[in-house]
Amino acid sequence: MGKIKIIKGDITKLSCDGIVNAANSSLLGGGGVDGAIHRVAGPELLAECRTLGGCKTGQAKITKGYSLPSRFVIHTVGPIYYEHSPAEAEALLTSCYENSLTLAKKNGLKTIAFPLISAGVYGYPQRDAIKVAVETMKLHQNDFEELTLVLFGEREFGFAKEDYPQLF
Repeated sequence: MGKIKIIKGDITKLSCDGIVNAANSSLLGGGGVDGAIHRVAGPELLAECRTLGGCKTGQAKITKGYSLPSRFVIHTVGPIYYEHSPAEAEALLTSCYENSLTLAKKNGLKTIAFPLISAGVYGYPQRDAIKVAVETMKLHQNDFEELTLVLFGEREFGFAKEDYPQLF
């Protein structure tokens, strides 16, 4: 059975088979995690993303990692929370994790790191976003060696420690 863990840190520094990018639908870079991944990966990532034709909310696409320590980047577009009912937003966010994991498995990736998708400027409540991430990863943990949820801020890290102390 694969291991699930939660850490606080910078996803662009992790050496694993693939990291997941909380991208916007253009896949051409943006703020937050998306901007950081594009900056570290270098211009080749943007060039490859330009060939992908964007990505719909809840879907995922894969590229090489270029200058990142991870071999691949899986780009997924999370829901903007206030544009959907809570149930729709949860279904779309779950799809982000599901489709990212399906793509990772199809490409033979064994170690995957996720940021907290949609919980920044897209407004998804952080504690709820952590639950969606962890519960979806649990459903797929047997397909992978290690799944990591990488949290950046102190607030969400505190929520995760309270709700999932066994994953630290």
